[in-house]
Amino acid sequence: MILYVTFAQTDERANWAATYARHAERFEAASAGQRCLILPYDMADASLIARLQPTAVILSGFARSFEDYRVEDLMPIANWTRDNADIPTLAICGSHQLIGMIFNGEVDGAHALADRPMRPRRPGEPITNPDYHPDYFMERGFYELTIVEDDPLFAHCGQPPVMLESHYCEIKRLPEGFRLLASTPECRIQAMRHGRLPLVGVQFHPEDYTDRFPDGRYLLEAFLRCTNAQPAPSIATGAF
Repeated sequence: MILYVTFAQTDERANWAATYARHAERFEAASAGQRCLILPYDMADASLIARLQPTAVILSGFARSFEDYRVEDLMPIANWTRDNADIPTLAICGSHQLIGMIFNGEVDGAHALADRPMRPRRPGEPITNPDYHPDYFMERGFYELTIVEDDPLFAHCGQPPVMLESHYCEIKRLPEGFRLLASTPECRIQAMRHGRLPLVGVQFHPEDYTDRFPDGRYLLEAFLRCTNAQPAPSIATGAF
């Protein structure tokens, strides 16, 4: 079973339900038969995850700024992510940034978390979302990735891989213990893998692929199908 931990807040969940259901269907298809359970982030802790015994965990993107989240509500899933040594975990977009904060020591003891914008929007650049931080540059749309280090996640993707981006923030510093896998010109840390733990973070949205740009599906298949056949520790080394 795949566990999909979603980060919509209580007042957003009705609006995001259909989107999360579509993502879950895509995860099930990519895994060749596993079921997907959707779990809100503020219900996810080590005890419940241990009882559910998922074969893989996927952490969703965020629909709001980090300032809008209470740190204490994020701590249970943050602690589990840091301590998990067995279950392959994929963090997407805002969760990828959260992983960066966790492993860069920015969460423990913090009273609030802050967004890390890529940069201000320059004169003449398009405002891609007038309702979400229009003064900052956003990567929004399908972008080509530059592969920094070969990794099985991208083995069946196009060269270069093309993934959907929808973000204005980024991880500023690669956390200790992680390897940089992919970049774009405006966002250096597009994908990273922990060297010891079964943990991968991606800034882009592989779950939002299209027929014309299917690389997200190929990445999900590479991540999920291995969980049926191989033990979790092999994921940390990229041997799948």
